Amino acid sequence: MDVRIAGTGMVPFRKPGASPAYDELARGAVESALADAGVDYRDVQQAYAGFVYGDSTAGQHALYSAGMTGIPVVNVNNNCSTGSTALWLARQAVAGGAADCVLALGFEQMKPGAIGAVFGDRPSPFARFDAACATLAADAGDVPLALRYFGGAGREHMQRYGTKLATFARIRAKASRHAEHNPNAIFRRVVSAEEVLADVPVWPGVMTRMMACPPTCGAAAAIVVSDAYAARRGLRRDVRIRAQAMTTDTPSTFDSGSMMRLVGYDMARAAATQAYEAAGVAPGDVDVCELHDCFAHNELISYEALGLCPEGGAEAFVEAGDNTYGGRVVTNPSGGLLSKGHPLGATGLAQCHELVAQLRGACGPRQVAGARLALQHNLGLGGACVVTLYERV
Repeated sequence: MDVRIAGTGMVPFRKPGASPAYDELARGAVESALADAGVDYRDVQQAYAGFVYGDSTAGQHALYSAGMTGIPVVNVNNNCSTGSTALWLARQAVAGGAADCVLALGFEQMKPGAIGAVFGDRPSPFARFDAACATLAADAGDVPLALRYFGGAGREHMQRYGTKLATFARIRAKASRHAEHNPNAIFRRVVSAEEVLADVPVWPGVMTRMMACPPTCGAAAAIVVSDAYAARRGLRRDVRIRAQAMTTDTPSTFDSGSMMRLVGYDMARAAATQAYEAAGVAPGDVDVCELHDCFAHNELISYEALGLCPEGGAEAFVEAGDNTYGGRVVTNPSGGLLSKGHPLGATGLAQCHELVAQLRGACGPRQVAGARLALQHNLGLGGACVVTLYERV
């Protein structure tokens, strides 16, 4: 069944401690998405609510202010890919004919500082990942774990292909230029690559502080409908989900001895390949992309995993300006996670919000001219990756 995005909404992302509580954030995103779609909460037949750091049934609490209509509310937690997993479930419900109007919601209320485990009295889902990381990045010392993972992946690319630290700085500087015109971004100050390189080193020779995304609070939502329902109700039908794929880890994550694969390179490549094949398109057909740049290092390796450039060609891709306006594909016009922020459960739906606005031609100074095909990549360690192709029709 043909699946359309009738409306999206999000609230401006904020630093922990300077943000309302998660239920207020969620209410703002839901109200905005409903208004954008031109539907009432009573029209929603199912809801998928995504969050990582929250108690069970937080999704119900977040949604009850919009209405207590008795519909199924499914709570979703898939690490950093939570928001796009909620979207994947909503699309499946509509595509399979189980519902005509479904809400996908993501929200997060985070604390300052590096993220970590909550439950210390039971086996960690990251135990196998941490053991592999400890071996592959044994020299990282007291570098925080998330930085060790993605910094290690970037360092592998540097060692394998001769990639320069300055290239990651250029990616972060590009993110700042894109975020300048995004009122929903947490960091809107333009910085130069030189400033990024001169920032506090968190892993000398591998990463500076500005190359990492900040902990963030926020929420975003989308109204997913069948084309027939949209036509019947007179809703917007101009953006459809052309294809979508979700993947999880395979043995290569651990067996390859590669930090790049440990952080999801193969998951991303498999999900992208499935989406391209299902849509009958090639990476070169993509006009605009929101990808999972939790670190500048992950943005660089994702260019290759998503087929936007050849393996080993990411540095040349950046140096040619092919990742920004006037280049081959505009990546993260929102500013991405690096500048927009990364409230874990909300990130995937914030990417959806940006790409739908791009395909509608509604992004003002950051509009990608003539955008018709948009690619979304949302990755969670542990692990899951969702790749979505949106099309303007």
